[in-house]
Amino acid sequence: MNKPLIGLLLALTVPQLSHAFCGFYVAKADASLYNQASQVAMVRKDGKTVLSLMNDYQGELKDFALVIPVPQVLQKEQIHIGDPKLFKHLDDFSAPRLVEYHDDNPCRMAEMDKMMAMSAAPMPAGRMMKAEAKKDLGVTVEAEYTIGEYDIVILSAKESNGLETWLLRNGYKIPKGANKALQPYIKQGLKFFVAKVNLKEQNKTGLKFLRPLQFAYDSEKFMLPIRLGMINAKGAQDLLLYVLTEKGRVESSNYQTVKLPSNMDIPVFVKNDFASFYKSMFETQVNKQNMRAVFTEYFWNMGWCDPCAAEPLSPTELKQLGVFWLGQNQQSDRFGNVPNIYSGGLPVQVTRLHVRYTNDSFPEDLMFQETGDTENFQGRYVLRHAWEGSPDQCPAAQEYFKQLAVRHEMEAETLADLTGWNVDDIRQKMNPGEGQYLQSGSKNSNKKPAKNQWWKNLW
Repeated sequence: MNKPLIGLLLALTVPQLSHAFCGFYVAKADASLYNQASQVAMVRKDGKTVLSLMNDYQGELKDFALVIPVPQVLQKEQIHIGDPKLFKHLDDFSAPRLVEYHDDNPCRMAEMDKMMAMSAAPMPAGRMMKAEAKKDLGVTVEAEYTIGEYDIVILSAKESNGLETWLLRNGYKIPKGANKALQPYIKQGLKFFVAKVNLKEQNKTGLKFLRPLQFAYDSEKFMLPIRLGMINAKGAQDLLLYVLTEKGRVESSNYQTVKLPSNMDIPVFVKNDFASFYKSMFETQVNKQNMRAVFTEYFWNMGWCDPCAAEPLSPTELKQLGVFWLGQNQQSDRFGNVPNIYSGGLPVQVTRLHVRYTNDSFPEDLMFQETGDTENFQGRYVLRHAWEGSPDQCPAAQEYFKQLAVRHEMEAETLADLTGWNVDDIRQKMNPGEGQYLQSGSKNSNKKPAKNQWWKNLW
């Protein structure tokens, strides 16, 4: 089954018992967890936008069709073929992650500075076939290009029925009845970026997949058109959106933006099935918001991370994504790398947003705003391994195990609240000695073009 893309193709703080050390990242919740997920990278500054679409299309390439509203007729230099590795790196860097720490020996801690005994802070640390459009359809071919494996046309239209008819007559496999979804964009005077696969050029690449499409444009509107992607969607869809800006966190301006629950201590057995945990947790949070919220999974400066699920993207990779302001006055070396002259991070922030939507729950396209918020955030879930000693080793060990029982109960209740799993099932799967990792809990059935052409030398 085809995966929808954006466009026509467009998914409690607890008491700490001892000093935590040797914390490290162990798993991440990346795009591979979702079967119906689109990935989009958006670079935005001063009304300039670079949009990159990861084409996860599955099916006969001759049937591929992508239709996206754009604010202007794009010149050929504004369109580019991207590298899917950039999406993989961006996804890995920003994915919610599981980290683990090990409790220290309470007997040894009792002999150390009492202040350290209460410390619990973790270590700092991506050619169409020409056809004449009949005049009565009201469709004008503004431009057409072959770029890489894609045949691209830029269209303008006077009415949606005519545009739908033109697309069908020219061999684009679009769902019938698309005119209703196209109509609002025509009323706004938008143009349409239309692409299909040039099979001859695709064969030359030797690749079995479609590479990302990128295009740069100017627009006062900071938005992403998702409505067209719902035409052929079957059920809820997931969208992972990576927004790269210069200064602050990005949020939706027409839907509620909610940060996912984070920094929760959960039972150690979840380590073996983090994917099931995260999918259940996200579904539970979506249901709590009646599928009408945009979720923040990550916000960080692109120059560093803590803990790192992947290394930050390099200045060269960021430029390939369209970050046009980075190193504007700096000379690159002979390999194309821009020196990192920025101390304390880069002038690039990445906000990772996750949206699960249906035609009914998101009746409008996504609108955004860059906020003044610069506080780092990540979806982060913590495993704390118990000390493996015995209560009779010292008085402090006896107190440790009493508190450990309380902590385990809180972890069980936290996991149940996050995921909707049955708390009794969770308790049964928690090994008191934490020496065994079991499968994750069962579901609880009771819970529910610009004048200055800034893009000219972008790629």
